[in-house]
Amino acid sequence: MASLGQFGAPLGIAALVMTLSSGVQAQESTNRVAADTDWSVFVEESPKECWAVSAPRETVNTRDGQPVQVRRGDILLFATYRPDRSTPEISFTGGYPFAGDSTVDVEIGSNEFQLFVDGQWAWAGSPEEDARLLAAMRAGAEAVLTARSARGTTTRDTFSLFGFTAATEEAARNCAD
Repeated sequence: MASLGQFGAPLGIAALVMTLSSGVQAQESTNRVAADTDWSVFVEESPKECWAVSAPRETVNTRDGQPVQVRRGDILLFATYRPDRSTPEISFTGGYPFAGDSTVDVEIGSNEFQLFVDGQWAWAGSPEEDARLLAAMRAGAEAVLTARSARGTTTRDTFSLFGFTAATEEAARNCAD
């Protein structure tokens, strides 16, 4: 796996993160094209990339089984499309550097997946795994991502999948050739 995932880190990620975390004023001057549910859709024109993205509804941080307060950056789950690919890349940033020898466990209903980590990002291991994740996310109600930070904190982030299918369809339409 390349150090930045199959597509590399999303090129417009800084603007997207600023929009998600800064509120309505920032939204007025961005490339946000949809936000009717728990998922938003963003489009970057040069180079063309489209994202369906969401922040978690619930976050629990523990160390040695005990809840702890920790400082984390942006916590986001993505489905990233590009014109040359119909299946998106599923990725996650936990807002901290992941433990180097770890994976991110994803639970969607009775389905379980693992994402491979690189710094603060995690990705599926192949386009086929992305397709399986996409199908489970479209059929599921929530995704629970469990990870371990480089400092030993276990994080459990719960994402609603309400609107995921519509958001990914919109992202795919916006990134079609």
